[in-house]
Amino acid sequence: MKVTVCELPNGWVESEDSWTAIAETIQAEQSDLVLLPEMSFYRWLAGTAQADPDRWQAAVAAHDGWMARLSEYATPIVVGTRPVLDDGCRRNQGFVWQATSGYRQAHTKYYLPDEEGFWEATWYQRGDGRFDVIDVNGVKIGFLICTELWFNAHARAYAAQGVHILVCPRATPHTSVDTWVTAGRTAAVVAGAFCLSSNFNGPHIGDMAFGGTGWIIEPEAGRVMGLTSEESPILTIDIDLSAAEKAKKTYPRYVPD
Repeated sequence: MKVTVCELPNGWVESEDSWTAIAETIQAEQSDLVLLPEMSFYRWLAGTAQADPDRWQAAVAAHDGWMARLSEYATPIVVGTRPVLDDGCRRNQGFVWQATSGYRQAHTKYYLPDEEGFWEATWYQRGDGRFDVIDVNGVKIGFLICTELWFNAHARAYAAQGVHILVCPRATPHTSVDTWVTAGRTAAVVAGAFCLSSNFNGPHIGDMAFGGTGWIIEPEAGRVMGLTSEESPILTIDIDLSAAEKAKKTYPRYVPD
């Protein structure tokens, strides 16, 4: 299975040329699955400490509009997160989009930071706390959205559900890149699954910038198979899902709880 991760500029969809260039690159990759950054179709909302319902609604509308064009990627599966209004509550919802069947809700972000540049608990509400795999044509996908990557009990629980791929769409700063890669490696080992992550890059607020560095990590030993960079912002690798199944039978995954 060919999988693609990326790092994209904040606000990249504000330019039709930028959208077209990225879509054409993804088309050329002929990938089976593309992972986008966290809430990727609007400028990062949680950079300000004051939540603005009008901006949230604008972000919801922007995601509606751009996601209607996902078929332009010419890939069977696109994974990411988006802002939604759920019974009047603002939430960050993970999704799987398929060319054959459209949009499916997958998981709603539960662990929300609240600090400079990432005022997420101020901007929206947590989900229901369920961490269930979503089966996509026999491929079992689990979500750990950004901060959720640090709660390893869920990676362990995903292993018990037979997960093949852990997706970590994120929006994280350049100052902590190495730490995030370490977290991705740990989650891959704990879950016995391929860990995929995509991120924003470039300017954020003040002197803070997003850190890019999307990754693809293998399940047995947490080896980094590849990282994105400013020079190579889109990365595609062919992975063997049977490696995730085999990893479930080796240390430390086989050890009973």
